[in-house]
Amino acid sequence: MLSVDPQFRIGNIWSGLPCRYLAALMRRRCTELAWGSLLAFAAVGALACTGSSSSREVTPIPENTLRNAAARRGLLVGAAVDSDALTTERDYADVLAREYNAVTPENVMKWMHIHPDRGRYDFTAADALVTFAQQHGMEVRGHTLVWHSYNPAWLEQGSWTRDEAIAELLNHISTVVGRYRGQVGQWDVVNEAIAHDGTLRDSVWLRTIGPDYIGLAFQFAHDADPAARLYYNDYSIEAPGAKQDAVFELVRSLRDGGAPIDGVGFQGHIESVTAPSEATLTASLGRFAQAGFAVAITELDVRVSVPANETMLTRQAAVYQSVLAACLATPRCGAFVTWGFTDRHSWVPAFFKRRGEALPFDTQLQPKDAYRALVKELQ
Repeated sequence: MLSVDPQFRIGNIWSGLPCRYLAALMRRRCTELAWGSLLAFAAVGALACTGSSSSREVTPIPENTLRNAAARRGLLVGAAVDSDALTTERDYADVLAREYNAVTPENVMKWMHIHPDRGRYDFTAADALVTFAQQHGMEVRGHTLVWHSYNPAWLEQGSWTRDEAIAELLNHISTVVGRYRGQVGQWDVVNEAIAHDGTLRDSVWLRTIGPDYIGLAFQFAHDADPAARLYYNDYSIEAPGAKQDAVFELVRSLRDGGAPIDGVGFQGHIESVTAPSEATLTASLGRFAQAGFAVAITELDVRVSVPANETMLTRQAAVYQSVLAACLATPRCGAFVTWGFTDRHSWVPAFFKRRGEALPFDTQLQPKDAYRALVKELQ
């Protein structure tokens, strides 16, 4: 883990460094945890050197925030972003910029949104998110290039030969990653390719190309941006079992076969009362890290029964703190991302009956016990 002096401030790193060195930091393909801190620190400096698409100066970050606490630990702390809320709710955007140094597009980089018709791309919302991140010195984690879900009808219902499907996959990844080359530092290249029983999940890609679609996707992404960090991303791998074993074998075989895969994302959609222990999660992260993969918490939320009482929220806060502690205890865990940050905009109530209130800020954007637990753990 990169050690950062407690008195260090993210905005100070650029004051004594030439712009050409900062640019090199932003481009460098790091292989250790320092990647997270370099990007978090260098982003503000690079903006000072090059400016952003807005003439407005980057707003100084208040002292006692999650963002500053994470920066002092060399950690990217991020949230999935609802792009509609980002453009229509000023308080949402203000809290996001104040508290986080990384963003993940919740939906707008998924195939259905960004490539709605064959041969036609719509980058409007994705561009706006990337611009917002640049204006506020934030890293972007691209999500996601290949998934069995959220695909447009033209893709799912098309009749493809293997060669045609490979060509479509190549076109999509090359176009999307190429557009954001040098602007998106990490990509969830392949998402949820393993089913609960450890077998490959059915998808248009598995049916048309075969199992090697996964390795092809990583190669296409690397060719489009050799400096980007490339992740396999999945859920329910926080504890030992058939699915974790299958993901481990998948990523190891991909790497052994020459695929340019850098890391594994642990999503972490967790039920508060059945959450894995800190020791279990630390061991799970460590299994992949010890095999040479970077790891990240990529989509954490901790759902509780609603309406939640004080006991439930206290338990939720303890789970958030233990997940963060496991990440901090793993030398190659460089990012901690929640799936949203406010209960005002959360996917949980729509998908889990009588569950919700899963995020660190409430519907009024006030910090909950979970938020305070995260800051405490970082400090």
